[in-house]
Amino acid sequence: MENNDWSVSIRPGGKWSGKIGRGKRLRFTALGAGANVSVLLYNADDLTERYNMPDTLKAQYTAHLTRGHTLMSDNGRVLAAIVEDSLGWHDTISGYTTREETDAKYGVTTYQETRNDWLRSGRDNLAVELVRCGLGVRDLMPNVNLFSKVYCDETGELHYDTGHCLPNSTVTLRTEMDVVLVLSNTPNPLDPRTIYPSVPVKLEVLPSEGAVGYDDYCVGFRPENRRAYENTWEYYALQGR
Repeated sequence: MENNDWSVSIRPGGKWSGKIGRGKRLRFTALGAGANVSVLLYNADDLTERYNMPDTLKAQYTAHLTRGHTLMSDNGRVLAAIVEDSLGWHDTISGYTTREETDAKYGVTTYQETRNDWLRSGRDNLAVELVRCGLGVRDLMPNVNLFSKVYCDETGELHYDTGHCLPNSTVTLRTEMDVVLVLSNTPNPLDPRTIYPSVPVKLEVLPSEGAVGYDDYCVGFRPENRRAYENTWEYYALQGR
């Protein structure tokens, strides 16, 4: 993207994908309560490298993400990091909705009957955007659900916090590599509400705030983060970038 600032509003049920250069800040703003945006990330220069949920969580000793956490790739590098967060919790374990789940919970709709008002599923949206980016259904993987809080109780049961995301909640990611970003503004699969959420989300792509070094909060958040950053810096240094 050539402009310093760029933004888009992703409507309820909407989707988006694009290539974004390293060092950009991606600020997501929930324009209503109860938002959920499913996120996939890939290395723009090598689409076989992508966000790895197991490595991200085990390396940072967490099951959810907030400021300081990084989204690590399956090659041990940092695709993006969370540098600002008004919520303190973003879901990593619930996945995205399917066509079957969407029809069962919200009612069957079709494009032929309702045109653009038909209810999209997360899987459908992500699959369409992946094809646009030169990927396919086989490249679907565990995602991050921004704005959602899902926690596990003492019996092992998962719970979705319906009051977690308030209007104008924000989270900002900093891209540490050139990435392909794929988004779906569709409900969290564990959201118990039976009315399809209608919460638009704004994405702003903002310029970098400068070089990232060892004194950066995300780099120093954990020793594992520092090693992943060193792998990332080496990757670009060997390319003369």
